[in-house]
Amino acid sequence: MLTQELQQKIDFKTKPTKALGLLESIAHQIGIVQQSLSPSLNQPTIVVFAGDHGVAQAGVSAYPQEVTFQMVMNFLQGGAAINVFSKQHGIALHIVDAGVNYDFDPSLKLVHQKIGKGTANFIETTAMTKVELQTCLEAGKTITQKVAASGSNIIGFGEMGIGNTSSAAMLMSYLCDLPIVDCVGRGTGLDDSGYQKKIALLQKAQAFHGAIDDTMTVLQTFGGFEIAQMVGAMLAAYDEGMTLMIDGFISTSAYLVAYKLNPDIQKNALFCHLSDESGHLKLLQQVGGTPILKLNMRLGEGSGCAVAYPIIQSAVDFLNQMASFESAGVSNKE
Repeated sequence: MLTQELQQKIDFKTKPTKALGLLESIAHQIGIVQQSLSPSLNQPTIVVFAGDHGVAQAGVSAYPQEVTFQMVMNFLQGGAAINVFSKQHGIALHIVDAGVNYDFDPSLKLVHQKIGKGTANFIETTAMTKVELQTCLEAGKTITQKVAASGSNIIGFGEMGIGNTSSAAMLMSYLCDLPIVDCVGRGTGLDDSGYQKKIALLQKAQAFHGAIDDTMTVLQTFGGFEIAQMVGAMLAAYDEGMTLMIDGFISTSAYLVAYKLNPDIQKNALFCHLSDESGHLKLLQQVGGTPILKLNMRLGEGSGCAVAYPIIQSAVDFLNQMASFESAGVSNKE
């Protein structure tokens, strides 16, 4: 019944039918999530999960591993893109050490959830143990529950981790049953030789591990600590009745895992942008996601969530504030 009432409210605004396009779909979706004809966005929050990857030491990235901790320090000092965009739009920002290969000062304004100093190199072993995976999922759940308890009902997910496009590509390849070449991009900017090396290394990893069907085993084998914590955080956000803002390729790979574990999560998910990372379009197609923006971004950090947020707010605002034909005294079509 609510579905029909929401659609009627949208259709009877002073505009031609479907004239606001994707904004109408977003408004309808958030109304359903909140079970309300007048939904609101409260205390928007973005959580950035950071972690290192053993596979980075094999040479799959254009940048050295220490960039992960250096960028975390940049986040904490307010100097990154996500800091700028979050501040611009009044979005709370939390930075999580999920598994960075660095000893951060405990006094830093950081969510300390380090599982280990980076995962193992999945080319020659599993990225993490079962215990580490379960700890990641619980840690992700905890941060989301704290965000929800603060009054937030919309949460975005970002990440930082040199080597994590390789992890995401492996998750995508296994869980979507696609060749690795369809899933691999240039990450932080690999040249042609680096790109070919990355493909060869990931194919070597697939040959080593062979076929894996179980979703959790795939995540344990190839995931990063930051990706696994994001999975736990996303599943918890659905359980809390929150709207989820999904960022780019890495965040969508985490969402893919969460979706495989609980397909109902799609009811709450908004896909903020189409990343320039080559596998992202195919990944969105696999999970049925329609991106809100296409800005040729491939930064990560949750930056797409922050940039898309005012559009999501516009969808809610038109639903709540725009006049209907009746209230405005405007003639509707015959």
